[in-house]
Amino acid sequence: MEQAAINIVAQLQKAGFEAYFAGGSVRDMLMERTPGDYDIATSAKPDEIEDVLEKTIPIGKAFGVILAEHHGHHFEVATFRSDSSTSDGRRPDAILFTSAKEDAVRRDFTINGLFYDPIAKKVYDYVDGQHDIQHKLIRFIGEPHERIKEDHLRLLRGIRFKNEFGFDYHPKTEAAIRELAHLVDSLSAERVLSELTKMLLSSRRSHAVKELDDFGLLERILPEITAGKGVNQPAQYHQEGDVFTHLLKSLHDLPNDWANEALVWAILLHDIGKPRTFEQKTDRIHFDGHAEEGARMAQKIADRLKMPKVLRNKMVWLIHQHMSIGTIKEMRQAHRILLFSHPWFEDLMRLHYCDEHGSLPIDLTLYNDVMAEYHQFKDEKLLTELVPLLNGNDLMTAFHLKEGPQFKEILDEVKMLQIEGALTTKQEALDFVANLIKS
Repeated sequence: MEQAAINIVAQLQKAGFEAYFAGGSVRDMLMERTPGDYDIATSAKPDEIEDVLEKTIPIGKAFGVILAEHHGHHFEVATFRSDSSTSDGRRPDAILFTSAKEDAVRRDFTINGLFYDPIAKKVYDYVDGQHDIQHKLIRFIGEPHERIKEDHLRLLRGIRFKNEFGFDYHPKTEAAIRELAHLVDSLSAERVLSELTKMLLSSRRSHAVKELDDFGLLERILPEITAGKGVNQPAQYHQEGDVFTHLLKSLHDLPNDWANEALVWAILLHDIGKPRTFEQKTDRIHFDGHAEEGARMAQKIADRLKMPKVLRNKMVWLIHQHMSIGTIKEMRQAHRILLFSHPWFEDLMRLHYCDEHGSLPIDLTLYNDVMAEYHQFKDEKLLTELVPLLNGNDLMTAFHLKEGPQFKEILDEVKMLQIEGALTTKQEALDFVANLIKS
């Protein structure tokens, strides 16, 4: 990818224009991180970019942005520009094509305001971004309040970058985020979801969530989580503290190589049903039905944040099922096997692992026992070639049954007995159904 980006820069420079890598890719290179993508900034106007480069798509031509394709890779190529004031806290009211220096000073943070010429191998730094990388500082370019008002998403981006890189805030940057936290209310659900997901996928995910809370942003975005503050838990199982503390600790102890979008969201939200189900009984505190309530609440959060259906469904399933691990040993064998064969079972166990790690004292006995049985199930491949003994046509033909709730119950029970080995042939299954109907 890097070489393809260098080739685009070379083509633009050969045509007589300035052209550099810009923003995050330069930051990542200076921090000895592998860039995820390469954005290119140039003095060429959009029409000129299209004339010079062979394959282009005018994705944001009115804003000076052209998408270029080269050797199977896509790159945003943007004309140097400065933005006028913004009316909606996101989009500039007008775009002015300008110089590299003026383009740099309109960006958000100093560490993102750098340019790099990969041909001359030279960094262009008009905002002291290299100084802030060296000193590990997150600092807005220019006046922090103005930068935030230009795009309210910068409230969240500042917290994400600070935690993703393990930096500190410049005092004025921290003060501005705190003072303007209320502007997060104006952001679209899709943009909030994207930033939160990136935070949750980074290694310092729990620190980021804690800072969202410290700045007063979390209660505006996810009040269901801050509702866990001060909600006590049974001391014999939760010496770590209240529900809010448990959620943060669970998130903190997630191994990085396990992290995926649905799992990190499920860990963050798995106990949000506890405040609504809290009950102090004579023996101890109880949260009866909190997994089911939490799943309902998570569904509403997913709708509010406009989560993609695939992400929402998996997250809600994990939350709804997270207490079922405690009953696995009491399940009939067929139910255990069906749960083991579920495509999301391993992530369910990872959620259980984090749930246990989020509790003090940590007890992984159940986790280890269930995983041992699960690995045995995988080794034996119990469901690999399972062909149902009966289907719906068999029930309608042999017993003149009509489709309905009872129809499904009979087929499910036959499948369970087949898994457990109690039924091995189609005739045995038909005899079982005949006796079941007769009784």
